[in-house]
Amino acid sequence: MSVEAFVVFALAAVAVVVLVRWIANRTGLPAAALLPIIGIGYALLPGPNVPLDPHLVLTLVLPPLLYSAALDSSLLGIRRNLRTVISLSVILVLLTAVLIGVGFAWLVPGATLAVGIAVGAAVAPPDPVAALAVGRKVGLPPRIVTLIQGEGLLNDATALTILSVAVAAATGSGFSAPAAFGRFVVAAAGGVAVGCLIAFAVRLLSRLLSRDPMIANAISLATPFGAYVLAERIHVSGVLAVVIAGLIVGHHTPRSASGAGRLQTSAVWRLVDFLLEGFVFLLIGQQLPAVIRGLAQYEAATVVTAVAITLGVVLLLRPLWLLLTQSLPRSLHTRLGTGTPSRLGVAAADRLTGAEVVALSWSGTRGVISLAAISTIPLVTSSGAPFPARDLLLFCTFVVVLVTLVGQGLTFAPIVRRLGLHADENDQARLRNEARSASVEAALVALDELRADDHDDMPRHVVDTMRGQLRTRLARYEGRLTLLRENDSASLPVSPRYEAALHVRRVAIDAQREELLRWRDAGRLPDEGLRVLERELDHEERLLPDRPARRG
Repeated sequence: MSVEAFVVFALAAVAVVVLVRWIANRTGLPAAALLPIIGIGYALLPGPNVPLDPHLVLTLVLPPLLYSAALDSSLLGIRRNLRTVISLSVILVLLTAVLIGVGFAWLVPGATLAVGIAVGAAVAPPDPVAALAVGRKVGLPPRIVTLIQGEGLLNDATALTILSVAVAAATGSGFSAPAAFGRFVVAAAGGVAVGCLIAFAVRLLSRLLSRDPMIANAISLATPFGAYVLAERIHVSGVLAVVIAGLIVGHHTPRSASGAGRLQTSAVWRLVDFLLEGFVFLLIGQQLPAVIRGLAQYEAATVVTAVAITLGVVLLLRPLWLLLTQSLPRSLHTRLGTGTPSRLGVAAADRLTGAEVVALSWSGTRGVISLAAISTIPLVTSSGAPFPARDLLLFCTFVVVLVTLVGQGLTFAPIVRRLGLHADENDQARLRNEARSASVEAALVALDELRADDHDDMPRHVVDTMRGQLRTRLARYEGRLTLLRENDSASLPVSPRYEAALHVRRVAIDAQREELLRWRDAGRLPDEGLRVLERELDHEERLLPDRPARRG
């Protein structure tokens, strides 16, 4: 493909991703489920397809997506729910791989236990992108979002390690259970160590160079690749290194980064996520012709049996495992530490409700990582023989990805709505307003201390003016808090006064922006000056909620 053809192809892909995002926003359907369908439709048309290069995906696509997800995750939330996260991201992944391996060894002609475990490891880790996109729109409770995020961040490292061990056994490179366990421990521990090292380096650089948002952006974009490459070079888990680095950096960013740096970095990562995820889901659908071509050598019964085993274990084991773990004695659910409920009243020791189990069971969508992982299986073994059932493994993985991504992705929102599972918006808004009030009160205390020090270079009226502004803001927060505390429902109360205040602020901002544009068009204000003043208004507008009736 020539450079010009590639550019045209890339522009067409961007256009499709943008169009699908627009359709998803209008219809409520998840873009992650629509894009593979469009990819399949394109793959069936004459013309070039983009093959999935597994090493390219694992090196250039996976690290930034994982790092961005880790930045947006809660380190404290994952730690509070660590037992459940480990149960889903390590134990369930291992059980899925082993059960599929046993099924292949018993029922699929020509397949061995190691071959079955290889495909099981590839399809075991859910890709939470689709589930989280839908879950946030329908308002899943924060705890469920944290569990989905935590599982999605950690399960890839488990799956890729199991896959490498299974491939080594299947190709005749040697296998022993103690050696495999030791390799897993070393890979995990090394990945955690590299992630902590990279996070420490990033925090140090951020403190030294935090004044320049462009430098902060460059460091942030380079971090996931640096963590992944360093970890893979010393043969430990690059995926885990990226995740740990992202969790630590995200946890400390409020202290180590400047406000301008955080705003710019957040915007850049949202764009990276939007484009990479869109390309990835399109890429999944385009692999269909290549996957189907390799099935000619297998009998229909063999293909059906292999797909049934793989898909059946993936869909059935997850809810069974969640039900089993939730039926354990309460002592095994004890939270690490004191067992004290969190500020939102949700303790990690609490068992999941039936509705939460159903939602978590249906959130296990698979994605491009499964296809990339299974594609890393070599064509031949160490003896030169073809790898057993490799094309069949590719097809089984593709079917699992397609069924879960499209089937579960399209039905997740209706199921969550039918379950009546949603966050307590009133409680969340009340907590945010309490935190706002506390922050303003801390600022007032600091100003009182500044006033008491009686600095000669600090005029008293300057401090008094700022105190007046803060007290006005505090009164607004306390008024909103009163309304929220008196509300008995889980949904946010509608305050005509609050809505009117938001409307007035928007009208004022729009009028200011229009006047600045008239000055620019009349030649009274240069474009450079316009951009500076417009940026001030943009920041003020960004503080306003998107939907006043649904925010606190």
